[in-house]
Formats: sequence, structure tokens, C-alpha cells
Amino acid sequence: MRSPAELDDVRWSELTHAYGPAEDVPELIRALYEDDEEAADEAVWELFGNIHHQGTIYQASAPAVPFLAHAVLHAPRKREDLLMLLAVLADHDPAFVESPHWPGSHIDAICAELRDVLPGLLPCLEDPERGVRRAALRTVAAVADLLPDESRALAVERVDALYTDDPVPAIRADALIVLNRFGRTPEPLDSPLPEVRLTAAQLAAERSGPPYAPELVEIFAEDGAEPDTGYDDFPWSDSTTREQRLTDLLTRDPDVALTVAARWIGAGDTGSQGSWLAGTVADGWRDREHEVLDLLLTALPHAKDTDALHTRLRVIGHWIDLLPEPDADLRDTLHRHAGAGDETAEPALLALVHSRDPRALDLVLEHPTSLLLEAAARRFPDAADRLIPVIRRELAAGATGNDGIALVQALTPFGTAAAVAARPELTDCLRTRRAAIVAARRLGSLGVRTPEIIDLLLDAAQSSDPSLRGSAAAAHHRLTGDPETALRIYGELLSSKGRIHWYMSGLEPLGSAAAPLLPLVEPLLEARDDWTRKAAAEAHHWITGSPDRAVPVLAELAGPSPVGLSALKALATAGRSPKELRPALRSYVSSPKRLLPDSPFSGQGHQDEELRTVSRLLLALG
Repeated sequence: MRSPAELDDVRWSELTHAYGPAEDVPELIRALYEDDEEAADEAVWELFGNIHHQGTIYQASAPAVPFLAHAVLHAPRKREDLLMLLAVLADHDPAFVESPHWPGSHIDAICAELRDVLPGLLPCLEDPERGVRRAALRTVAAVADLLPDESRALAVERVDALYTDDPVPAIRADALIVLNRFGRTPEPLDSPLPEVRLTAAQLAAERSGPPYAPELVEIFAEDGAEPDTGYDDFPWSDSTTREQRLTDLLTRDPDVALTVAARWIGAGDTGSQGSWLAGTVADGWRDREHEVLDLLLTALPHAKDTDALHTRLRVIGHWIDLLPEPDADLRDTLHRHAGAGDETAEPALLALVHSRDPRALDLVLEHPTSLLLEAAARRFPDAADRLIPVIRRELAAGATGNDGIALVQALTPFGTAAAVAARPELTDCLRTRRAAIVAARRLGSLGVRTPEIIDLLLDAAQSSDPSLRGSAAAAHHRLTGDPETALRIYGELLSSKGRIHWYMSGLEPLGSAAAPLLPLVEPLLEARDDWTRKAAAEAHHWITGSPDRAVPVLAELAGPSPVGLSALKALATAGRSPKELRPALRSYVSSPKRLLPDSPFSGQGHQDEELRTVSRLLLALG
């Protein structure tokens, strides 16, 4: 270990961390020893952000380890935090140790430093504070695979003592995990302590993999329903807590996960554990939405506060969208919550809209928000006479930002007639630069040319916002037939640096009129960025009218990723289904697991369902 007096012996300015030269590290370490609690807190926060930034380590990380270890013993107010910092700094996959990239790496240097100081940190395993003991166990676990025999024997002895005698069950369970890291595999499935039984079952299941033995499933269901109330379930060196590891383990087998979730919900859904587990099954597995929603409906009465109820309603709203005919009980429950008039009314109403329950329409018109109006427009396209006047009214009231964008997009399901009716509001959006990009596109698609709109589009084409410039120029071409402005602006955009693919979608309305831009588009077919290549392929097709150059590029990009999904959609639009993609397309259709993320909290919609749908379409093309 090294004391603060030795900090100046390290040339920190020649080392780097997440924000450049590491010359601030000595000051942060010294602050740990000061009487100023706020300064010490700030120092810990800064160290977690610079020598270990979101899982990344740096040149300055290893030299800091012996100083941090000294601070653990001599600046005890931050003992838990500093032990956890040491643990996450040394996070590594044991298999990587055998890699030729290990020697001389940052992680090799960190682990070497921690291995050297670990004997001096072992007394922390006997600290009177449970949080310190738990953090110390994680520090030991981080380098368990790298300790020399003498240090290993000493560490195992100390950890085994905790496993046998510690008065806190959660610490005994942690000690069992660390013993497992040392290669010892006790399986106390009959322990009188639920925490220890649960951890033993988890370790046994990790070794066996699914399908899990019935006795293990019973332990998960019986002992996992009550989370530890110590509020110090620190992550292990792989940055996951025990609860996260258990959730990941259970969702490898969706039938087991749903069985366990049902038991946890039936036991009161403490800490929302059961409802969270059920939702995670839907996140990762296809066609389980009905079972998950049944469980979430059962869990609703167990919500202990507004936040918990809000979250469950949001999850229900996301997945109910995929049910052809949602159950009446679920819709009735959503209707009751939607009419309650409290903070959870909006997510309940949004879920009711997603269920396509006709009662939702009246409630949306009573409480119109941009989010609800856009969702209602997509689910109730036959209600144009009721929804369009409200959408226009909200646009006229001055909606801005995402609200304005959502309202303009809410007109789309009703076709051109709706946009023509809303032309005054769209024109005002363009004039006032509210949702101007989508307003310009809609105005361009109407085919209604007025001097005011043309002037506004030309003015917008001079905007400092490149996306607005391109959209306005393309709309101007659509209304006037004059490509000059659009060619000039898109020539500038395609010659610029940055995310060029953002602009190329605007070339579709130009079609063959964009032929002068082909010398700029064609080199982008071989760009390094996947999104740029995809956008260039589409643009080439629009301009030339032939998909021949586009198809090989799109086929190479196609796959279960956001850009791969976009490439598949482009192939479907072109009416081409390359034979070499057919085996992959069949796997995209038949996979029981989701191949693209689909979560109520991702903001990405149902990408995996889109992947399956477009894959079926491409297979049907023959």
C-alpha cells in the first residue's frame, strides 16, 4: 500500500483517465482523508467517473490501487465505497487471463496491484459494519482466480469463517459465492437460512444450466420472493447484483421464470420482484405476452406506491399492443385506472388505447395529450371526424418540440385529406419553426401549392438546421417541380461530414431528379458506417429506379440489428428477397427468443415483431 505522502512520486500528468491527463487524481485521493465529508463524497464520485468510467479503465487506474487500498484502512468513512471501487476496477473474465492480450494490459496491471495489497485488506472482512464486510467480499472475489497460494489460503480461511459464523444471513450467502469463486462448491440447499439456500440454488443452477431441477425451482419460488432489506446488495465484479443475476438466470427458461414470478406475485410482489421478472420474460421471449399480462394484472393490487403502479401500467401498455384480442378483465381494469384522475391515469389510458378498447376514445378526447392523440390516431383510424379537430386545435394552441411532432404525425393514419384540412396549422408550424421538419414534409406531400407555403419552404431551406434545410428543399421540389434548390442543398449536405445518412432519406421525393447527385451517392455505397451504406443504397434505388446496385449492399447489412432491420425493410420495399438470405430469414421467423431488444423502457417500439413480420414478407416473395 502507498500513503498520500507518496502521491507525488507518481507522474500522474503523464498518465491518462477518462477525461485526459490524470493530474487531478492525487488531489482526489488526499480529499478522502480530510474531515470534510462533502469533499470526500465528491472525491469518491469523481474517482468512480475518471479512473473507472462506465466500465472502462485507463493508464491511471492501476497506479491508484495501492493508494486506494491505504485509504480503505486509514480513511474509514469511505471504506465501503473504496472497496467497491477496487472490486469494479479489477473486474475481468477469468478466461481472459489466458489470452495473449492479458499481459501488459490495464486490467493485468490493476489485478497485480490489488493482488499485492489484498492481504492487508482482509481484516475488512471482520469489520463491524455489514456493508464493509459485503464490499470486502466483492474485492476478494474480484481477484480470487489470481491469488498466489499463500494469499489464497489466507483469504479462503477468512471467507469460510464468514460463511460459517457471520450473524448476517446475506453475508453468509455472499461468502458462499466467494468460496465458489475459489473453486469450492458447497451446496447447502437444506440450510436453515433462506438467503443461503437461495444462493446455493443459484450457484447450482448456473453450473447446470436449464432445464433446472425441480428442487432448485422450488427454492427460487419460496426463498426469492422476499428481497434482502439491507439496501447494500452491491454489484459483484461483473457489475450485477444478486437479484439481477437471479433474474438473468431464471429468464433463460421462460416457463420456470413465469412459474416463479407467479409465486412471487402471489406472495405480495415484494419490491415488485415478481412483476419485474414477468416483464423480463416478455422482453426476451416471443409470444409470451398473454401469460405475462395475466400476471401483471394480478400484480396491480400489490403496487405499494404510485411509481410502482405507474411502471406496471406502462409495461402492460407496451405488451398489450401485441395481443389480437386483449382480455375483457384486463381492459376493464385499465378503464377503471384511466378514469381515476390521478397520476397513473395517463399510462392506464395509453394502455387502454393500445388495447383498442372503444371506451378509450372518449377518455382521450376528454384529456387530449399529444402522446394519447398520436396513439389513438393509429388505433382508431375510423375516428377521423372526432380526432382530427382535436389534433388541429392542439397544434393551433402552440404545441412545440416532441408534442408538436407527435401531433403532426397523428395526422398520418387519416391520409392526405386530414393533412389538407390541417394545412393552416401545418403552415403555422413551419412559419414558427414548431415541428418544422415534419410539417415541411407533410406540406410537400399535399400537392397544394400556395405562395405563402413556397416562401416559407424557401426560407426554411436557409435554416441553420441541416435536417430542416433538406426537408424544406425536398418539399419545395415536390410542390414546384423545380429541383434546383434541392440539388444545391443536398449537394452541400452529402459533401459534409458527420451523419450523412440522416439527410439521404429526404432524396426519395426527388427520385430521378436527383440524378446529378449520383456522383456523391455512389461512393457512399462503400462507406465504413453501416447506416450510411444502407441510406446510400436506398437513395441509389430511388434515383436510378433500379435496385440492382442497392440489393447486394442491403443484403450484406440485413440482420437482427437496427440497421439490419432497416435494410430488410428496404429490400421488401424493393421487392427483392436474395436467396442467400432465406436461411437467416427462416431463423428470424422461427426463433422463440427475441432477436432485437423490445422493452417498455427502450423507446424503440416493437422492433423484434417488425423483424419477424418483414422476414415473413421477404420469404413470401419467393
